[in-house]
Amino acid sequence: MSEDGIAIEALGSVKVVHLDDGKANAFSKARIATIKAAVLEAEADDATGAVVVHGRPGCFSGGFDLGVMRGGDAGAILDLVSDGGDLVRTCYGAGVPVVAACTGHAVAAGALLLLGCDMRVGADLDAKIGLPEVTIQMALPQWAISMATERLSRRHLQRATANGRMTGPAEAVDVGYLDEVVAPDAVLDRAVEIATELATTLHNPSYRAIVAAQRGPLLERLDAEIAGDRII
Repeated sequence: MSEDGIAIEALGSVKVVHLDDGKANAFSKARIATIKAAVLEAEADDATGAVVVHGRPGCFSGGFDLGVMRGGDAGAILDLVSDGGDLVRTCYGAGVPVVAACTGHAVAAGALLLLGCDMRVGADLDAKIGLPEVTIQMALPQWAISMATERLSRRHLQRATANGRMTGPAEAVDVGYLDEVVAPDAVLDRAVEIATELATTLHNPSYRAIVAAQRGPLLERLDAEIAGDRII
């Protein structure tokens, strides 16, 4: 692991980004930058066809660095949250598929990163997944609402966002945070299996063209919303 708790390895045509800070895998500016760089490098590498983002046992990510979020510096908070939005947007608009290996809790920014991934494999264990901001005196930024509206089930959208409802992994499939749930010790293998299949079967230029056509309007809106937050 690097100093920021991230290790990157290549498994054939798949790049795996392992997150393990020994705690909650909180998203600091440095960690966000490292993950984003890994995705962009994969996108630019002809030998890489997909990316897996993998959490530590029991925790995918607990969200943004609380030292910043509770530090009282409004500028630093906006900057960190905007960086998080840029990471989610980068994953969602990447020219290669991004697969999440959600090993447990995925809270706030952790849940938002799930929304930016093509496929999401979760661990069948006692974990919380969701966007609790409204319950802890925080508001979701507009880019996060846009991502939630795009990826979450309409039946669950209000409770998941305006009501801050958290779910377990099994229910998170129906809500829209995850695509499937497997045994905890099978999460990484299954995510790599999916990523390898995508990497070896998709025609990359066609995938990029579909992403641009299908997601382009949302990606443009996300760019504007994130940029707007930075200048507040």
